[in-house]
Parts: sequence; structure tokens; C-alpha cells
Amino acid sequence: MKGNSLALRLLISSAAWIVTILSITAAILISLCNNILEASFDARLNQYLENIIARTAPQGTHDIRRPDDDGEPLFSKPLSGAYWQIRPQDTGSEPMFKSASLVGEIYKTPSELGIKPDERQVRQTYAEGPDGQLLRVLERDIDFGQENESRIFSISVAFDTADVDAEARYLTNTIVLTLALLGGGLLLATFFQVRFGLSPLQDMGRKLAAIRAGEETKLTGTPPAEIQPLQEELNALIEANQNVVERARTHVGNLAHALKTPLSVIMNEAASQEGEFAGKVSQQATIMRQQISHYLDRARIAAQIRPAVGVTDVGAQLTAISRALKKIYEARALTLEVECPGGVRFFGEKQDFDEMAGNLMDNACKWARSSVVVRVEQPAVARGERTFRLIIEDDGPGLPETFRQSAVKRGRRLDESVPGSGLGLSIVADLSHLYRGSLSLEEADGGGLRACLKLPAA
Repeated sequence: MKGNSLALRLLISSAAWIVTILSITAAILISLCNNILEASFDARLNQYLENIIARTAPQGTHDIRRPDDDGEPLFSKPLSGAYWQIRPQDTGSEPMFKSASLVGEIYKTPSELGIKPDERQVRQTYAEGPDGQLLRVLERDIDFGQENESRIFSISVAFDTADVDAEARYLTNTIVLTLALLGGGLLLATFFQVRFGLSPLQDMGRKLAAIRAGEETKLTGTPPAEIQPLQEELNALIEANQNVVERARTHVGNLAHALKTPLSVIMNEAASQEGEFAGKVSQQATIMRQQISHYLDRARIAAQIRPAVGVTDVGAQLTAISRALKKIYEARALTLEVECPGGVRFFGEKQDFDEMAGNLMDNACKWARSSVVVRVEQPAVARGERTFRLIIEDDGPGLPETFRQSAVKRGRRLDESVPGSGLGLSIVADLSHLYRGSLSLEEADGGGLRACLKLPAA
């Protein structure tokens, strides 16, 4: 797709929205999963905390007891990542009891870190463990005093978060991978949706190209309702343009035919007279007749509803034209070279190619001092059209840049001493334009004139 493409714009905008929405969705899902995992972990720790409180509570008049570790084997395994501590609030910071897994170590409790209790009177935080682990710590203050005696103990339980963190990473990766696959699927679906949605426009473009090539006269078929008005307006524009061109062509043809009869009378009268004046009238009348014929030929070519679809061998025609010109200019001993790679073919009628190439080569031979070089470049594709260039160079006096544009105008002769009507270059320019080609004049490397003719290749 091209940079300035409607399909590319739709895909980029869709991709931006898909990435944005899926990124927000991923962030929300990951946050929810982390919160659920943390809540589940806290519920498990709170159960351990309740069990430890129950096993610690004094029986009768006895003091509080050290709870056993039978409920969780990890409490007995050294530095296992599962710990508990019981600390009197009024006798310093050293724990009164702690799990065997601490092996003489302690950990910071939420109360020591300044954490306030929640609505359940539970403090919870993260703290560093004795083996460098990250611990999730839950703590409650329990009053084990009897009668009027108040004895408050801080009981806490802590577990390593490594397993929970691994689960969170697994869920995060799963969510990201799933949403990435979903995003890729949505982008692929969007791509096909855009291609399918814009296919009527591509079809319309092909039909317009067929109209330009003369294969069709108007847009046909039933497009989607959204572009139906566009098709109707384009058909109306094409019809209006055809009507304008047809009227102009008719006027030109009528005028040319109307002038031919009185012009023939003038030429006959001038031919019957003698003298310089009669000769001048006859000469100019001949030029006028050539110009009228030129206009009629243009009207004939342009009137073809379907363009020429013949295929012409460029090399063979150039060889034939050069052979004829060598005979015409044999007295001047001109060197006429033709360089044409094999397989180059002109997409058009042989007569039109002969007229264009013949005029240019004949013009070069008229002005050349000793040599004319005809060169054909290999076909190239530009803007979807395959074209080739026919380059004709001579070693004559050349043409100043200021005169190159006027040289292709109808009937413009830059040197009256050279025979001709001044229509040759203009005919070439007109014909090349009808084939969607072009004619340009440049300075040759040797100082002469270089004519560059671009034409459609088959």
C-alpha cells in the first residue's frame, strides 16, 4: 500500500484503537488478577493467624502457651519462608515466642513499620525476611489478660511471596499473550475488512482505466449505495466531456471542409497566373491546405472511440524508415545509426508510429551535418504504465532553448530556407499526446538537437 492510502489510514487508525483498548484491558485484568491473588494469599495467612491465636490462648489460670508447629510443617523447617512471632507489647521488641523456622532470626512486623490496622483490626504489609525473601506479613493485637488485667500480645504470621509472584507472572504472561493473539487476529480481520470494504472503489478505478483506454464508455454495474452517487456523477461528467469534445470536433471538421472548396479555387486561379505574386499565393495556399488536412487528420484520430490497440515492432519500423531516409539523403552521405534492443514494441498503430518516428528522423536528417543517431531505451514502468523512450540526436546547429517550445507549435517554421510546412513536430506532439505520451526537445551532447519521444510499450 502506498503511503498516501485510504486503506493504510484505516488500518493505522484501527491498529491504534486496538492497541489502546487491549493495553487498557490488559492493565485492568492484570491488576484484578494481582488483587485476587493477594486477597487469596491474605485469606490463607489470616487462617494461619487465627489458628496460632487459638493455640496460644491461655487455659484457665495458666499463662499463654507456645503454639506447636504441627499445623504447618514449614513452620519447623529452617528459613522455609513460613514464620510466626508472638511479641508482648509492653516488654520491649524481642519476641516472646517464634517459629522454629526463624532459627534465631526475626522479621519486622507491620506495627514496627507504622502500619495502621484495617477494619478487621489486622495489620498487613510486605517486609524483608531473614533469608532475604520478600514476606507478606499479617499481624493482630490480642488481649490475653484475665479479669481486670490487660495483657496485649502482637501475634504475626509471615509467608514468602515467591510462589504468589510466580503465579502472578504466569497470569500476566498468559493475559498478554492472549490479548496479543486477539489483537493480531483483530488486525488481520480489519485488514480483510478494509480490503473488502474498499474493493468497490478499486473496481471503479479499474473501470475508469478501461474508459481512459477506450475499452468502455461509462461506468457500469451496481456499486454499494454509499458510492452510487459518485458513479452517477462520474458518468455524467464523462458524458458531458464527450459531448463538448464531439461538438468541438464537429465545428473543426465543418470549418476545415468549408475552407477546402474556396481554397481550391484560389489555388487554381493562382496556378493559372504567372508572376511572383501568383507564386507566393500558391505557396501560402498550399501551406493552408496542409494545415487543413492536419486538422482533419487530428479530428479523425480523436474521433476514434476505441484507441488503437495494435502492436508495432519498433526495431523493424525504425530500420525501414532509416533505409528510406538513407536513399533520400544519399547525396549528403549522412551516417544514420539505429540502436534498438530486441523485443521493444509500441502499443499502437504502425501508421502512427511511422508518422511520429519518420517526422523526427526526417527533421534530424535535414539539419544534421554528418550523422544522426536513433536510440531506443528499454521499457520501464512508471505510475502503473509501461513506456519506452525513442531518442533521436543529430550533430546539426541545434536549437536555442527559447525556441524549443515554439518549435512544436502548429505551422511554426524557424527557418524558411528549409523546405516544409512547419507541421512535422506539431503532428508528432499531437499524436504522442493522444497516446498519453510526450515529446521533448533537448540539447544533444555534440551540440545538436535531441528529440525525446515517450510512448506506451506493449
